[in-house]
Amino acid sequence: MNELREVVLRAIEELKNDGMNPDVMLAGPGFIEHSKDFLTGLGLKIYRIEELGYDAVIADSAYLGQIKKASRRISVEPFLEEKRVWEEIEKLDV
Repeated sequence: MNELREVVLRAIEELKNDGMNPDVMLAGPGFIEHSKDFLTGLGLKIYRIEELGYDAVIADSAYLGQIKKASRRISVEPFLEEKRVWEEIEKLDV
């Protein structure tokens, strides 16, 4: 999912622009499943958190939980829904 990769990279860049040093990702199993092809190249320590499902949180571990701007949450579900809708449209054969 190239779009997901772009969103993740944008979130990392936003954190850096805010003066943060994003170094960790808390990711649900669904998120990992759909992004495993690019996760290792991000340079983040990745923690699998079952409760996050299809979501992930990218954060600066030094400030996680202390200030809101120290993290960004991303979900795979909108991308999966868009893919499903396009597959349904293709089935209509219009």
